[in-house]
Amino acid sequence: MTKYGVIVGSTRKNSYSLGVAEALVAGLPEDAEVTYLDIAKLPLYNQDYDENSPVEYTEFRDAVKAQDAFIMVTPEHNRSVPAALKNALDVASRPWGQSVWAGKAVLPASQSISNIAGVVAHHVLRNSLDFLDMKIMHQPELFIGNTAELADENGKITNEDTKAFLANVAGQFAEFAKN
Repeated sequence: MTKYGVIVGSTRKNSYSLGVAEALVAGLPEDAEVTYLDIAKLPLYNQDYDENSPVEYTEFRDAVKAQDAFIMVTPEHNRSVPAALKNALDVASRPWGQSVWAGKAVLPASQSISNIAGVVAHHVLRNSLDFLDMKIMHQPELFIGNTAELADENGKITNEDTKAFLANVAGQFAEFAKN
């Protein structure tokens, strides 16, 4: 059984990123163990905490360490990833030399209410994941545009073609994560 961690870059209630993540999770194998990791309450990374980390850092690092693979879905904020997502990546990559991300499979996805689909955020995220020595599933690239038209008012993906596409990609990711 594979343990999948899910990290959603948007901390907004009813976020479209969460809806995309849930649609991906729906396509994972039935025996998948899925844990959504909350990044909203992580204190901002500060190197001064490396010697005496806040309990939130330790709990988050332990949660990351316990996963075999990750699904990460992000919106685009000012042509980058949201601060909360970047902070989570930083917290679990430190202290220097003690990153808990290395070697873990990851499926990055971006979404946007615009046609541009968070493409820039997606590439910013992949640059960080690559540096963190994660095993990135590069194809198919998941740029989900016009999410407001694909989801309901609660952020849940309702478009059947999109749901089927995301579930199919998650199935491919399950195979990718095994290798």
